[in-house]
Amino acid sequence: MRRRSRGRVALAAVAAMWMAATLPGLAYGAGEVPAYAFDPGAERVAGAEFSTQAPVLKDGSVYRSSIKPGEKLYYRLDLDARTNAYVSAVAVPKGGGRVAYGDGITVSVRDSTDLRCSSEDARFQSAEFPRPIAAYAYRMVEKDGSTCQEAGTYNVLIERESKGSSSQEPWDLELRYVAEPEPKAAGSMPTEAPENWPSASPPPPTAAPQKRSGGSSYYDATGLETGEWQEEGGIRPGQTLFYRVPVDWGQQIFATADLSNSTTSDAYVGNALALSLDNPAHGHVDSATPLSYSGKSASVSLDPLPPVAYENRFDFSGSVSGMRFAGWYYLSVTLSPAVAKSYGDRAIPLTLKVKVEGKAGSSPYAGDAGPFSVTKNDKDLAHSGKSGPQAARSDTMTVVGVAGIGTGTALVLGLGGWTLLARRRAAAAPAVPAGGEPYGNPPRAF
Repeated sequence: MRRRSRGRVALAAVAAMWMAATLPGLAYGAGEVPAYAFDPGAERVAGAEFSTQAPVLKDGSVYRSSIKPGEKLYYRLDLDARTNAYVSAVAVPKGGGRVAYGDGITVSVRDSTDLRCSSEDARFQSAEFPRPIAAYAYRMVEKDGSTCQEAGTYNVLIERESKGSSSQEPWDLELRYVAEPEPKAAGSMPTEAPENWPSASPPPPTAAPQKRSGGSSYYDATGLETGEWQEEGGIRPGQTLFYRVPVDWGQQIFATADLSNSTTSDAYVGNALALSLDNPAHGHVDSATPLSYSGKSASVSLDPLPPVAYENRFDFSGSVSGMRFAGWYYLSVTLSPAVAKSYGDRAIPLTLKVKVEGKAGSSPYAGDAGPFSVTKNDKDLAHSGKSGPQAARSDTMTVVGVAGIGTGTALVLGLGGWTLLARRRAAAAPAVPAGGEPYGNPPRAF
């Protein structure tokens, strides 16, 4: 039985080590706001000052880097003449630091002659407090396109701007490069954005509120579906919570954040709560006007957005263009650290009301849509509230449990075999003379 115990201890140790390695966002002290949980699979990479020295980013990979105020950093892409390529950057300022209006990053994709293919900004505006912000840029292959269409080397340029009054520490960067699948028939795909789409907000969800606990990054964002979700434990000043919602082709997403009343103060705090939405490529879609707070119940909603459609990419509005593919859409909610000055560091109850409207349509892609799709497993994760790491942990613990049962069964069978063998040997041993020693060697003890 000692060997069985050792096996169980070993299996438990493996599971514990796996949990510690894959769930970094859970490691924080009591009373401390959780830090941004970077993808543990991210590869460390340093951006280059010169484009000719830029490190190569690979499709489907996640990278971790950093950028200082005023820096311009290059990363390299090797592209063919068919693929739409997206590179996102999540900028993560240090907690407790300062940011000013206009601080932020610009992400652009450029060809070998430095001609810009596309660019997007992620900037702090009226909600001037540190939190993760995201932007993406892309090379898109278009029919009759004249720029950025050839195969070859392209560069991703990330630029940071920070005012002199802002904190001057480096910002961490989480970079992702993902290629979009080719459409079923490129020549027959729409080339103009839709002119009309449902813009009225639907009635709020009617189901009873349920508890959910938000994640601390895109990596461990908590799954949500249509419903009313109360943040377990509330949201604390300076904290950012992440959630993800599967939105399929032809569907619309609506979201509202409700901040509860306080019993400790009625002080006015402007721009107290920020609500943002990002798409499956981690490109920014929309932000609600920051919510001001004076100790009374208050709410803020995203403006109505169009149904997910391939042709949305041709719209000039970033909020419409961002709704260009199906998949996980990410909601982030941040409570200003300034709230603590008047209301203390205690959490304030937070509720999210989410509604996904519309019948799911078919994919426009020829093959596997990868992250730009909604699978049954995605719907199950949203229903159960699991994040990606929690789902992976559940699968791993199932394997560990099966392995443990198998190991325990093998040990029981082995011990039974040893016992049977010992009995047979004992039965076959020579007789012991009266008052003497046994003939031959005694049976071996097990």
